[in-house]
Amino acid sequence: MRAICFLNERPSTVSIKPQKRRLKAGIAGGAALAIALTGCVESQRDGDGDAPADDVNSTFIFAASSDPSGLDPAFANDGETFRISRNIFEGLVGVEPGGADPAPLLATEWEASEDGTSYTFQLQDGVTFHDGTEFNSEAVCANFERWYNWEGLPAAESMSYYYGNLFQGNRGDENALYESCSADEELVATVNLTRPFTGFIPALSLPAFAMQSPSAMEEYGADDMGGTEDAPQYSEYAEAHPSGTGPFTFDSWSPGSEVVLQANPDYWGEQGQVQEVVFRVIDDPTARRQALEAGDIDGYDLVAPADTEALESAGYNIMQRDPFTILYLGFNQQIEELADPLVREAITHAIDREALVSQVLPEGTEVASQFIPPVVNGYNDDVTTYDHDPELARDLLEQAGYADGFELDFNYPVNVSRPYMPNPEQIFTALSSQLEEVGITVNPIASEWVEYIDLMQGSPDHGIHLLGWTGDYNDTDNFIGVFFGSYSNEWGFEDDELFSALADARTLTDPDEANSVYQDINQQIAEAMPGVPLAHPAPSLAFNERVESYPASPVNDEVYNEIVLSE
Repeated sequence: MRAICFLNERPSTVSIKPQKRRLKAGIAGGAALAIALTGCVESQRDGDGDAPADDVNSTFIFAASSDPSGLDPAFANDGETFRISRNIFEGLVGVEPGGADPAPLLATEWEASEDGTSYTFQLQDGVTFHDGTEFNSEAVCANFERWYNWEGLPAAESMSYYYGNLFQGNRGDENALYESCSADEELVATVNLTRPFTGFIPALSLPAFAMQSPSAMEEYGADDMGGTEDAPQYSEYAEAHPSGTGPFTFDSWSPGSEVVLQANPDYWGEQGQVQEVVFRVIDDPTARRQALEAGDIDGYDLVAPADTEALESAGYNIMQRDPFTILYLGFNQQIEELADPLVREAITHAIDREALVSQVLPEGTEVASQFIPPVVNGYNDDVTTYDHDPELARDLLEQAGYADGFELDFNYPVNVSRPYMPNPEQIFTALSSQLEEVGITVNPIASEWVEYIDLMQGSPDHGIHLLGWTGDYNDTDNFIGVFFGSYSNEWGFEDDELFSALADARTLTDPDEANSVYQDINQQIAEAMPGVPLAHPAPSLAFNERVESYPASPVNDEVYNEIVLSE
């Protein structure tokens, strides 16, 4: 077998023995575990599977920081939902183990046309969905057609977030990227695009584009949604009947308590040791640590910075992902004051990013100067920066007509931890004091996580706000294209020049040309000041000693039949 690395140069034809989810590794110890976090690793997922050891407790309990928003990943964009869906669903394209680049999964290989508008996929044989429906080319096309034909609430920005941002429109939209899908043979499907999109293949590794059973979606009305864009009511399918091809099947969901999955006995790949997964909702970081110390859970993500050293000293396995995140303070330019570039610049100079990183963010966090991490193509070392300068901030406010300051809504989430935002309340407190110092009175508006996301994406009714992103794959468009590729409720501004530049950049096939163009775009964003890029946090995980190996991934592509347990 050969290993293949997809970096910023991607061959038009790819062929590799498909990954059999998932690799059963033999790495032990906290330091060795960290090796899995980076690099390109040869796939070893081609065994015939192993039965779980009789002397191992095959139930793995992981503490989630919040409930999932639902069980249909097509309508999700948050990490806790995707953490669960990655274990239930699989896409045509996966992710290289320990990395951020695409690799074959349900598609064993693919070939792109010379003009980059057509992709033909050879599919894995012998795969069935959890409800018994056969996975084949017709199922692939049914999924693409589902996304393309959404209308009404399912097509809203806050619902089909990834499809809307990456495919840029549904049926009837003149800018829509998707054109058609054909089931050429039983295991061969071709997807046609209206124009080239160099990020198409890596984008398909997103859980939002996982393959779902057409039969189950029809039976349980997957697209039958109620409510409103900022307060949706999900379908019966999304609440109780998700059906994918992954190594675990859905068992139960007790909102506010836990989600339970069971090993898929008909899984096409390796089943691994873990036969039952429990995602237990514990929203407080201290409570998660206490649950680990009490033996009530096997592990948790987003370890509080103050807890990592103490847990490691006590013998727990601590892992740190490489920073592939961005935490930012967003500006909603529908607010009169925030529409003024002098005010936005004043707020930017009021923020002390160095102090924020040193005081409240995890060890290994890097100060951000732009909305992409340094490892992503297009990072601009010479981008315009705005140093911490409270006096200049006050001068700018005076120039804007706010010599006496003003009051500003500050939205932030509570009772949640995210990889880019492990302690939102502490971050809010630190930034609020910095803003108060220059005369901006903060009106705090706190929301629970699911409500918060719906508010940011489904309504213009918010002010400055804390949010961020964990990269889904190694592509610049996955960061700034998602943020600033078109008008959104979150940012509330129109910039046709920026939107057009990002649209053009998506079609570039030469990596060097794309790098130069994206560097210019990052400078353009810095000058426009849509928000303040704050930091690239490095999230940590903690595990019970019995967890010998965990498939840590910078893009959170972590599937639990890869876990190795010692007892």
